[in-house]
Amino acid sequence: MYKSRLNGVTEAAAVTPAFRSAVLGSCAAVGAMMLFAAHAKADPLPAPAMSASLSANTDPYSVDLDWAGKWSVGGALSGLGYYQDNPNNGEHSKLDLDNGMAWIEKTDGWLQFYVQAGTYSLPSLGGTYIKSSVAPALLFGNVPEAYVKLAFDKFSLSAGKLPTLIGDEYTFTFENMNIQRGLLWNQEPAISDGVQLNYADGPLTLAVSVNDGFYSQSLNWVSGLASYGFNGGSDTLAVVAGGNVGHNPDTLPFATPVINNGSIYNLIYTHTSGPWTISPYLQYISAPSDPVHGVAKGADSFGGAVLVNYAVDDHWKIAARGEYATSTGDAASGSANMLIAGPGSKAWSITLTPTYQYKVFFARVEGSYVSASDTTPGFAYGPTFDRDSQTSVFFEAGVLF
Repeated sequence: MYKSRLNGVTEAAAVTPAFRSAVLGSCAAVGAMMLFAAHAKADPLPAPAMSASLSANTDPYSVDLDWAGKWSVGGALSGLGYYQDNPNNGEHSKLDLDNGMAWIEKTDGWLQFYVQAGTYSLPSLGGTYIKSSVAPALLFGNVPEAYVKLAFDKFSLSAGKLPTLIGDEYTFTFENMNIQRGLLWNQEPAISDGVQLNYADGPLTLAVSVNDGFYSQSLNWVSGLASYGFNGGSDTLAVVAGGNVGHNPDTLPFATPVINNGSIYNLIYTHTSGPWTISPYLQYISAPSDPVHGVAKGADSFGGAVLVNYAVDDHWKIAARGEYATSTGDAASGSANMLIAGPGSKAWSITLTPTYQYKVFFARVEGSYVSASDTTPGFAYGPTFDRDSQTSVFFEAGVLF
């Protein structure tokens, strides 16, 4: 699992220890105020983003702080269990708290903000499961997203720890159609430090960001997105691109793969019609050589995925994902590992996730299978990373408040 993966004034300040301590203190203070304030009915919170299979709380808690505007609070508390053959960590089964997070946001006025704090795990196909007691320290900290936003009519400027613009799946389990994220998600950034300029006018959305890519702590990435909605908003086409305009720092954080040195491109189409949500997308990645980190030769990767959700009724949803990814190069020539199953490898996967939700409570079960070919021992699956397939069954249940 190597995924560093996606609105306000300056992003660098969001990652300092002092800022994180201030944010956590603010969370506690606002939580205390909410206990004594009258509950005001609010619209569903705009963040975090949610996919089609789970719905955010339609009546989140909010408090009007007069001149400071309306502040709203939400959260996710959930646990999971899984059984897996060929587990990378040698543990065929595990129970864990995969989400224990709360968020506070202000979405009115010209000065807005979003802060998400807590613990999490980020299960993904073919990846090593990292439990939530360890993941924040290795990845994005206990405040994985935090940004301020200046909003002016059609424009806004965001800065802080931002969700990436890249890809068609989000970072946290409750945001996605499936419990585990997919093969293509493994190749994408997740959360980046940076500054992002946004523009929205009817069906047109544009965004450009200067950031640190795969959470490399070096602000040398530029990412952009252009999307357009048509057919009354039932269809959306998005073009996304991002890449390193400098080079990798000498020391890479745990969350940062060597492909942070390269560039990534997406073409994403989303169609909604009645109970159906269908989203196919394509992804291309190019990573150059990086001798400092042992990559003698560059490599490319191309992949595609289809995400589908069908709403059986108000409570039951069935989500599915199929994908295929391939890469160039080979281990013998020191090619870049494109995060599939070693240099030059290929893989495909299928995932099915029936989901039940009643108000803020949800439960879902998931079956998935991933198969790789042309693998490199040490980069594939299983306790010795030499197996070419992995089958998983996951169960997740919790509340979105």
